[in-house]
Amino acid sequence: MDVHPLGLAPLRAPAPPSVTRGQNLGDRVWNVVLGGFGGAILLVAGIIVLVLARVAHPATAATGVLHFLAGQNWDPVQDSFGALPFIYGTLVTSALAVVIAVPVAIGLAVFICEMAPKRVGRIFSFPIELLAGIPSVVFGLWGLFVLVPWVREHLEPALGKTLGFLPLFSGPSIGLGYLAAGLILAIMILPTITSVTVEVLRTVPGSLREAAFALGATRWEAVRTAVLPYGKAGILGASILGLGRALGETMAVTMVIGNSPAIRASLFAPGYSLPSVIANEFAEATGTMHTAALAALGLILFGLALLLNALARLLVSAVGSGPARVSL
Repeated sequence: MDVHPLGLAPLRAPAPPSVTRGQNLGDRVWNVVLGGFGGAILLVAGIIVLVLARVAHPATAATGVLHFLAGQNWDPVQDSFGALPFIYGTLVTSALAVVIAVPVAIGLAVFICEMAPKRVGRIFSFPIELLAGIPSVVFGLWGLFVLVPWVREHLEPALGKTLGFLPLFSGPSIGLGYLAAGLILAIMILPTITSVTVEVLRTVPGSLREAAFALGATRWEAVRTAVLPYGKAGILGASILGLGRALGETMAVTMVIGNSPAIRASLFAPGYSLPSVIANEFAEATGTMHTAALAALGLILFGLALLLNALARLLVSAVGSGPARVSL
């Protein structure tokens, strides 16, 4: 117990305000409502998994889960199903989209937030936000009539001429294939990554920039050594968010990927993805095994999304926990 400085009376800590049962009732009700909403999300996800697993059971039971995942033959007539070509196509196109889109998105965000005047930044922000509202089928039509001919006549020949010794850039120039699908996915996820990165950079304290300038840094050095390290966790989260959209994209990829259930090393070759095969064949699936195989593909896609979100949380937590180092 503390003693009064004049020795008159002991000092007592102020008692906490009394909270009666009636005053706290609204908070408890609100917590229960929010908890119910959170539980409903888990319930819906669980129902989706259970329904997909029940419908997919004939296909996975007939061939085995591992055989279905590792199989490469997809023949509905013979009831022979393997998911590996579709998993490969989904991962290749999504990874290619992220590799292309992330540097461009970060560059645009840095230009809007750090380099351009505010009025110019707002002008550039509008078309980026407009891209996010364009329907997927419109991207697919544009890709089919504009992007694919340009890839076939200009991009693929140039890559084949300069990097043709690599398996990734070998083979004939078709236009339809992994490269076209990755490019159109990169354009589609660019607004998402850019918008989130812009908001992340706007949360960087101004004192970091001022400290970098005080140490003699140029504007670009301040961005590179102070701003970007501070927002690296948010930038990584934006990239994972764009990857999540790329994994589940359907119509645009279906129209430009070539729809060939085979695994090929070349990015010029046609391929297939999980959402594309489900969209193409589900309406025409008449046999039980065919429907079950498509449901199993949907379950795999759900698992990939779940794994991606778990990995994203781990990466963002690991990156965000480390100190942002500033070195000039």
